[in-house]
Amino acid sequence: MTAYWTFLDSPLGRLLLTADDSGALTALSVSGQKRGLTAESVVDGRRHDPGPFRAAEAQLAAYFAGELTEFRLELRSAGTDFRQRVWNALDSVPYGETTTYGQIAARIGAPRAAVRAVGGAIGANPLLVLRPCHRVIGADGSLTGYAGGLDRKRHLLGLEGIPLAP
Repeated sequence: MTAYWTFLDSPLGRLLLTADDSGALTALSVSGQKRGLTAESVVDGRRHDPGPFRAAEAQLAAYFAGELTEFRLELRSAGTDFRQRVWNALDSVPYGETTTYGQIAARIGAPRAAVRAVGGAIGANPLLVLRPCHRVIGADGSLTGYAGGLDRKRHLLGLEGIPLAP
């Protein structure tokens, strides 16, 4: 089984993408990301090859140009059943809209007390931008944590036309 990786330049900085042998994207990290991949962590056992990432590159460029509102890429992430349910709920948050941690918990049928666990699953999202964890905000409308940093979260929300509180 061969896995692949490549770098792409973007308005968020350098992106690191990985894919499995079928070409499904398994991770998208930004430089300096908390809990993200680094070039050093993907080199072993993976082949540097931009070929499997052509569709992702084109779609990301269109997204950052404001021309694409929905990614049509095969994504594959390893995670617990709970994380998978949270990530699937993230996938359903439309472009240009936000949701809260509590609303994600409700979508997956988790009790209100699970909001912290939902936040942990969102923070472990391995596919930044593609799986829109940047669209999750605090119940009071505040910007909350983002593995890529709050400046990048602001950039993505602004790109999608989401008004931000001063």
